[in-house]
Amino acid sequence: MDGKAPHTPPPARLKAPEAAGEDGAEEELAAAASLGRPLGPTPSQSRFQVDLVAENAAKEGKAKEDEEAAAPKTKKDAKGDGEEAKGRFRVNFVDPSSAADDGSGDVGLEGCNVSFQNGGDTVLSEGSLHSGSHHHYYYDTHTNTYYMRTFGHNTIDAVPRIDYYRHTAAGLGEKLIRPSLAELHDELDKEPFVDGFANGEEGTPTGEATATYTADSKGIVKFGWIKGVLVRCMLNIWGVMLFIRLSWIVGHAGIGLAVLVIAMATVVTTITGLSTSAIATNGFVRGGGAYYLISRSLGPEFGGAIGLIFAFANAVAVAMYVVGFAETVVELLKEHEVLMLDPMNDIRIIGAITIVILLGISVAGMEWEAKAQIVLLVILLIAIVDFIIGTFIPFESKKAKGFFGYKAEIFSENFGPDFRGDETFFSVFAIFFPAATGILAGANISGDLADPQSAIPKGTLLAILITTIVYMGIAVSVGSCVVRDASGSINDTIIHELTNCTTAACKLNFDFSSCVKQDSCRYGLMHNFQVMSMVSGFAPLISAGIFSATLSSALASLVSAPKIFQALCKDNIYPGFLMFAKGYGKNNEPLRGYLLTFLIALGFILIAELNVIAPIISNFFLASYALINFSVFHASLAKSPGWRPAFKYYNMWVSLVGAILCCIVMFVINWWAALLTYVIVLGLYIYVTYKKPDVNWGSSTQALTYLNALQHAVRLTGVEDHVKNFRPQCLVMSGPPNSRPALLHLVHAFTKNVGLMICGHVHMSPRRQAMKELTTDMPKYQRWLIKNKMKAFYAPVRAEDLRDGTQYLMQAAGLGRMRPNTLVLGFKKDWQTADMNEVDTYINLLHDAFDIQYGVVVIRLREGLDISHLQGQEEVLSSQEKSPVTKDIIVNVDYSKKPETVTSKPVSEKAPIHKDPKGLPIPLNLTDQRLLDASSQFQKKQGKNNIDVWWLFDDGGLTLLIPYLLTTKKKWKDCKIRVFIGGKINRIDHDRRAMATLLSKFRIDFSDIMVLGDINTKPKKENIAAFEEMIEPFRLHEDDKEQDVADKMKEDEPWRITDNELELYKTKSHRQIRLNELLKEHSSTANLIVMSLPVARKSAVSSALYMAWIEALSKDLPPVLLVRGNHQSVLTFYS
Repeated sequence: MDGKAPHTPPPARLKAPEAAGEDGAEEELAAAASLGRPLGPTPSQSRFQVDLVAENAAKEGKAKEDEEAAAPKTKKDAKGDGEEAKGRFRVNFVDPSSAADDGSGDVGLEGCNVSFQNGGDTVLSEGSLHSGSHHHYYYDTHTNTYYMRTFGHNTIDAVPRIDYYRHTAAGLGEKLIRPSLAELHDELDKEPFVDGFANGEEGTPTGEATATYTADSKGIVKFGWIKGVLVRCMLNIWGVMLFIRLSWIVGHAGIGLAVLVIAMATVVTTITGLSTSAIATNGFVRGGGAYYLISRSLGPEFGGAIGLIFAFANAVAVAMYVVGFAETVVELLKEHEVLMLDPMNDIRIIGAITIVILLGISVAGMEWEAKAQIVLLVILLIAIVDFIIGTFIPFESKKAKGFFGYKAEIFSENFGPDFRGDETFFSVFAIFFPAATGILAGANISGDLADPQSAIPKGTLLAILITTIVYMGIAVSVGSCVVRDASGSINDTIIHELTNCTTAACKLNFDFSSCVKQDSCRYGLMHNFQVMSMVSGFAPLISAGIFSATLSSALASLVSAPKIFQALCKDNIYPGFLMFAKGYGKNNEPLRGYLLTFLIALGFILIAELNVIAPIISNFFLASYALINFSVFHASLAKSPGWRPAFKYYNMWVSLVGAILCCIVMFVINWWAALLTYVIVLGLYIYVTYKKPDVNWGSSTQALTYLNALQHAVRLTGVEDHVKNFRPQCLVMSGPPNSRPALLHLVHAFTKNVGLMICGHVHMSPRRQAMKELTTDMPKYQRWLIKNKMKAFYAPVRAEDLRDGTQYLMQAAGLGRMRPNTLVLGFKKDWQTADMNEVDTYINLLHDAFDIQYGVVVIRLREGLDISHLQGQEEVLSSQEKSPVTKDIIVNVDYSKKPETVTSKPVSEKAPIHKDPKGLPIPLNLTDQRLLDASSQFQKKQGKNNIDVWWLFDDGGLTLLIPYLLTTKKKWKDCKIRVFIGGKINRIDHDRRAMATLLSKFRIDFSDIMVLGDINTKPKKENIAAFEEMIEPFRLHEDDKEQDVADKMKEDEPWRITDNELELYKTKSHRQIRLNELLKEHSSTANLIVMSLPVARKSAVSSALYMAWIEALSKDLPPVLLVRGNHQSVLTFYS
């Protein structure tokens, strides 16, 4: 390479920007290189990185020589590459001494990647590869982008690498940002703009929730799949049920049905285990267990609901297990007659002491807790082995208690069921099923696992397999050794052989029939919960096993609950619980969560009535299992490309069956507890949905919503339009949506839940600037629409002028059948003082809309629509609504910042004020105050007033449909529709009846119909004079000019009004003036006027005259909607 001999290392290449090529920096870098250590963040190199690669080093001395020779070359390289580098570099360094020791090989990016952060702490990244003993250090001093050796060349284009795909909050390594597209393809002389983070990649929770996941790996305890998952799950599944209730279940259900009960429970847990494995292997899993899995799959609504009840269930489960332990201890105390007070209070005392000790173990750290779990597992396994050994040693003294060893007679008698009392198969199943729960014990501490993606599937599924085999083995074993009923009395031995022996005990020379008849048997499977102690080789070991089972389950739950709760609080789903998100120490231990769990558990221990709470807890667990199964089904159904679990042994339909089974089992266990669980989950779901937490986790709910929208949009495309299904789909030329709120609120009033509303915004700034604005504005304004509860879309476009941009939007906005059919514009209030080319463009928008068969709506408010010059309008309006006492507002406008950086606060001044660039207060003038008030007028309830519809020309019915749609909305429902039509004086009654008939056929309610017979009356002279005065500056006056001068002027200024044109359309001009007089006479008090928009013929009527018509028609009136449909019917009276 570089023309050197193969075994000679080249001079290290050092690149730096010209600005930073200082001698001190060079010497420091060279010295660092010669010492073979990574470069630290010295002040002189804080803005650049360096490529420093020793490709081969056979001898340490030679390597040092060549590296020392690097300094003179620095300046040359810096000059050559500084232009291209633009200040973005990276340090790559290979330790020459280790290369020399190894004596071989090229070292490049393939070496071990080590990032230095947090003050020099070293963190190995996930993708680190160890290549011999080479040490490849990497240090990045620029957060944006950097140079990298790609296929042997220096280029800004980056090769695929894991660090680009990290979240910023990930604790496993530094998030690197690849070069943006703009940086790769924009011209070199321009500074590329930052185009933000795409696809919700940075969707981390807000506030303390982003509480930094520290990358400091020293002292963090991480567990493997055996200690972290397998041991925990086995201990949690093998509960007290194994030793106390399993024999009773075999007694009632028989061996056959007992095995079926265990198998059914295993089916549910196995399906859930498979689903858990699928979700856990679909990406990096953080702490939070079931909550994390469900929330990241189904979204914060389900996750938040299930997280809270699952954490609570675990907290109460601690109390259940501790009380189970305390009851066993009290039984032992009873036997030896050493009770402290009475049994109930003894349970409370022992339970309280126990949970304090367990809390101490938990708070001491996960490592101590893990050690305690292993000790408890060993005790539990010894107890199981003790039982199995005991089954082969039938003592004579135990026969009276029903234990005879393995006998075919007992097996055959106990194989079938013998349900007594109120017990049924399902009641027995309900009692056993809680013993099968606990499969999420490993997943619940997902944040403390070294590799959750591998550990959770292996540990969980193996634990289910082992525990199921043990449960079934013990069920068969105890059912083959012990009879159902035994008296415990040695006197029941049969001396003389009986002829009518039917029971197994009788065949084995014992007759327990007398105690069965009298219902006084105290031993056997049916009556003695301590059968396993009786059968075992050494009974105290079974008691130790019970202690181990209860304490280990309690300990696992005591650790799980705070971890889940901490993850829930970090995500800030319930803002009131944010204080519990704080973690302490290297392991980020949730000490506050431990304390809360301790208090909840202690409260339930002191109640000591757990028979009622137990089924609710089981149902809480089952609800979690059901949602995990449903998550897998839902994610598979949504067909999201991001759903690709590494664990392949799952099926969406099997997961759905698992979810249904979980719901069925909930009702089997306890119907009222199941209903209560559903109500709680639904309540929390509604609460979280209402609060709308600001998180984006790319859930399957989003994916399915998209899929459904896509499928329905495609399906809709195949359906022809029908007049009955017509709905106004409006393209509103709003500009930035927050600059014309009144326009949007009025249009939204008749499109909400009815039709499409798209806010069009044409950017006319230079292309590069516009592209940047498009990128930043899209999410900003869409968020504004959502925040203001507008069911609308924001559609920005870049064009040379407004007309081009509007044409682009009219032709391309929308999708399939969901395309705009009506153009909505605000009236150009300043047309008389504006550049007439702008007016010409504005009028041409109307012509363009008619050309492509759009309807047109022009909205005019007396005060105007545009409030963009009053920055902070949203804050002002919200302040006015919230503070009725202090109506006067200060608008703090900081012109040096973006428009959004505005605050407002109520003050008790006489006049509203805002500030000039120097920060001095300026009174808000009356016009602006009225404009602000008018901008919010359509957000208020409109009261009992009129909407006046001047339906002068039949445009297909849009002029009538819009006011009807308005009256169906809550804010407008008290308004009455009054219809005004033109007619002849001698046919007024006839015309009124004809219109009434038409409206009744259309099923549109109206309060009055007025026929105007005097429309064609000549307007007042002063109004004609005012009109002529208004148009005077825009006239051509060609009769007063030379022909060629007039022609040239008309060509240059096509908007000018010719004398011929004015004379030709004199009647139409007078009609607009006369209509304005009638409007003022009849509709001056209306809430809204909806009126037919006059149409001007293209090329025949100049822009100035058309604008003057609209001005004359709509001036000095309440809010006016000038409407013109596309002359195709939008109303029908056919069914």
